[in-house]
Amino acid sequence: MGLLVAVIFFGLSVTPSMVPRSPELQGALGGVIAALGYLIWWLAARLLAWLGLWSERRVSRPGRIVLILVSAVIAVVFLWKAADWQNSIQHAWGLAPLEASAPLRVATIAVAVFVILLVAGRLFRGLAKRLQARSLRVLPPRMAQAAGIGLAVLVFAAMIDGVAVRGVLRTVDMGARLADAIIPPDLAPPATTHVSGGPGSLLDWEDLGRWGRNFVASGPTAAKIADFWNAPARQPIRIYTGLNAAETPDARAQLAFDELLRAGGFDRQVLVIAMPTGSGWLDPGGMDTLDYITRGDVATVAVQYSYLPSPVSVVVDPMRGVAEVQALFDKVYRHWSDMPQDARPRLYLHGLSLGAFLSQETVPLLDLYADPIHGALWTGSPYLSEFWRMVQARRHPDSPAWRPRFGNGSLIRTRNQQGGLDRFDAAWGPMRFVFLQYGSDPIVFFDWSLAWSRPDWLSGERAPDLSPKMRWIPVVTLFQVGLDMAVALGTLGYGHDYVARHYIPAWAETLAPEGWTTHDETRLKAHLIDLVPR
Repeated sequence: MGLLVAVIFFGLSVTPSMVPRSPELQGALGGVIAALGYLIWWLAARLLAWLGLWSERRVSRPGRIVLILVSAVIAVVFLWKAADWQNSIQHAWGLAPLEASAPLRVATIAVAVFVILLVAGRLFRGLAKRLQARSLRVLPPRMAQAAGIGLAVLVFAAMIDGVAVRGVLRTVDMGARLADAIIPPDLAPPATTHVSGGPGSLLDWEDLGRWGRNFVASGPTAAKIADFWNAPARQPIRIYTGLNAAETPDARAQLAFDELLRAGGFDRQVLVIAMPTGSGWLDPGGMDTLDYITRGDVATVAVQYSYLPSPVSVVVDPMRGVAEVQALFDKVYRHWSDMPQDARPRLYLHGLSLGAFLSQETVPLLDLYADPIHGALWTGSPYLSEFWRMVQARRHPDSPAWRPRFGNGSLIRTRNQQGGLDRFDAAWGPMRFVFLQYGSDPIVFFDWSLAWSRPDWLSGERAPDLSPKMRWIPVVTLFQVGLDMAVALGTLGYGHDYVARHYIPAWAETLAPEGWTTHDETRLKAHLIDLVPR
């Protein structure tokens, strides 16, 4: 019976979710879900046996053979359907169909993972029994049973957390730190004073970190922007403080602020406080489009707060970086609000992924009414964001959760690949908050309630980049979307991989550049069509 339940759970795991999965990942997920199904049955059987309602001895040998054959048939049917289910996501994303051998690889890996977890489970049971036997020497029988199970849980938890999880995290962190320190031989310090690490900068080139150096050394020059517009343009200002530049969050924020003053950032028409992803990366698709739309009359300032990629940071320490973000915003906003209104830049916020969450966490929205900033563009806001969850929860009933329409449209509007941002009740107010998200982005739409509740984004009209065959399955969907978060990158324009052609209309709506037309949008999309973030 345990095998039958495990096979059914495995079959449910190969149904489509938000993101295409390779056979290797699908096999690993299938093995974990099958083991979970086996565990659920094992616990249920123990409970029924304790109540006197079930005994495995009641199942005869022929009955066991029938159950095994039924399990085999179910497994074959699900594997036969698996390719079609996965290809429904591939088709929605414009990808090639899977290879014919994929189901066999899925089954092989799933069996291996299931066996490993089954052995681990039996080791746990054996340890619990030994500890129970020893506890019987000093405790009554029922207390000894509880003590044995509790001690076994502590031992396994210590092994998993102390050896496996922390070991993996240490490895990831060390690898990220080493990568952050590497300077490619073909990447030279910038020669302009308009960026960190250049002539006159308060920051050393080595202290910017891997993605900081990439950010200040890349991007369009004033000449390229002028060529695109066939008109004069300015050299964009890019300020970045790496994690190694100072010891404390406040010191790093102060360095960034001082650099901004040195480079003349408050003399530009547009000033953007940008929060990078967990690794410190700023998406060229968002940054380069900003420089072109503003014709270079823009200053962007950012601080690094972590080495870890956003999917890891979201799980491990999502609040890391709040101090840097808060300190930087306070310093910039305080100086900006003290400037004469007719002589200061338009102030905006920007963030991608975990950067969007941190940016939203540090916005004192009620305090801004006295002297409001001009807006924000938040891309791929993770499920942790209370701001984003509020927009979804309080959306107009006739709008989908993957592109919600909020209030009268004067403060908040949302968009995805297919559109959005349309005026529906009122014109924009003094602040423009724009959310850019893809309907297939699991980092945006994950929620722990997936274990017991159907999400709104799977009810009614669904996003075009979501498989039409995806169905909500209790518990299973939670694991599926949880795995999707780890593999949401890799296909530009889908999942968690945002691209320039979608940033362009979002930035244009946020900034409201004078004279901007749909023709300008089309031209810029064509101009940046080859811009690949990684």
